[in-house]
Amino acid sequence: MGIRSVVSKPLAKWVVERQQAWMYRPAEAQQRWLQQLLEGGRNTVFGRIHHFRDIQTVEDFRQAVPVRDYEDLRPYIDQILAGTSDVLWKGKPLYFAKTSGTTSGTKYIPITHDSIPNHINSARNALLNYVHQTGNSGFLDKKLIFLSGSPELTQKAGINIGRLSGIANHHVPAYLRTNQLPSYETNTIEDWETKLERIIDETIDQPMSLISGIPPWVQMYFDRIQERTGKLIKDVFPDFSLFVYGGVNFEPYRAKLYESIGKRIDSIETYPASEGFIAFQDTQTEEGLLMLLDSGIFYEFIAADEFFTENPRRLTIEEVELGKNYAVIINNNAGLWGYSLGDTVKFVSREPYRLLVTGRIKHFISAFGEHVIGEEVEKALQYAMQRHPETEVVEFTVAPMVSPSEGLPYHEWLIEFATPPNDLASFARDIDNRLIGLNVYYDDLITGSILQPLKLTSLPRGAFQRYMKSQGKLGGQNKVPRLANDRKIADGLLEIPKTV
Repeated sequence: MGIRSVVSKPLAKWVVERQQAWMYRPAEAQQRWLQQLLEGGRNTVFGRIHHFRDIQTVEDFRQAVPVRDYEDLRPYIDQILAGTSDVLWKGKPLYFAKTSGTTSGTKYIPITHDSIPNHINSARNALLNYVHQTGNSGFLDKKLIFLSGSPELTQKAGINIGRLSGIANHHVPAYLRTNQLPSYETNTIEDWETKLERIIDETIDQPMSLISGIPPWVQMYFDRIQERTGKLIKDVFPDFSLFVYGGVNFEPYRAKLYESIGKRIDSIETYPASEGFIAFQDTQTEEGLLMLLDSGIFYEFIAADEFFTENPRRLTIEEVELGKNYAVIINNNAGLWGYSLGDTVKFVSREPYRLLVTGRIKHFISAFGEHVIGEEVEKALQYAMQRHPETEVVEFTVAPMVSPSEGLPYHEWLIEFATPPNDLASFARDIDNRLIGLNVYYDDLITGSILQPLKLTSLPRGAFQRYMKSQGKLGGQNKVPRLANDRKIADGLLEIPKTV
């Protein structure tokens, strides 16, 4: 047993003991962070405009600080980019995490000296929780791969700018750098397909034990390895024992990924965002991800069905209910105030608070008033896959067909199968029937003959990869939206040539 695996166990015990100090006192932890954040932001441009000195209670804070999205925050970001200090948080950010917005174009999310531990320590603690619970630590002595964006940074106004995964790469602990792959030079390659081939060159003969990345891009990595070797991943990497992922629901990818591996392995789900590391899977036996309530963020929640109303209620952690979808609002020590993260979550436990990520607040279909959300389409697809166990899905998205050439409007499901169902029509009916059971509005539209049952379009292999490449979003942390109220993505997929 190597030094890393030996040292990790007492460190894991220490981390979990500290964690338990706030896990069962969540309201206290959150109130403490609200006060610290108000103190940290008091003398900033934002703090003076919003009268932080006069805020005494949560209700005062809600009255002073409205919920905002990136466009509302942009004037403050522009001031920072122009060289101004003490705008959203004291001093200047260490970094801007550059990310793509669905409506805002490129977004620049601040990461400060005070907020960087949230990103780095949370990723570390996800692994240490696993070590503490399972006793498995040997993976730390072998090779680890993180499929991520380029670590190369640019600068503006003296602030480093890059992708979050690339920024995080600069903070990998020194004791892990010697067994981290791929190399820095390979990680800086921008073209994903070229980069992937180089990653395989560097890893294919190494004792890989941990692989981390967004499931569809990890699957692409596995597919290319199998094309080269003709072997299952377990035979190429016999030491591979832990898969770390986040960013999308794993269920549609699970069957295909494990088939490629050739054996069951442990996995850790994480919930990182450029705006903050929100939660991670702290147990292999309980449902949900532990929400990180003592890590530089004061959270608020708005019921998803109230979010677009005129005066939605903003709730603290102790006010949320189990089984209900909430939009996540964050206030943090990077200077994000009343910031709508854009995600929806559902709590499955309150002691401690564990959640499931259920979708995006703006990613839904309501072209006909049905308001179908991501959680519902993923559950419907999972149900159909259980009824047709031969089926393996690579990727999918759903769009409305408002004005078909004939017949009633409908939802079109565009699915790329690794292995299609034996009976495609029956598979589509199972999805539709499950969706009817999950969404009463969709049920009303189908039974009222406003919509006809969904139509399923099976896409050729590689369609989603070719589409993402055509958009300049192949690889890294980029994801295909599950749902849309228009046909931009759907039509792009249907029009994409077989080679790009």
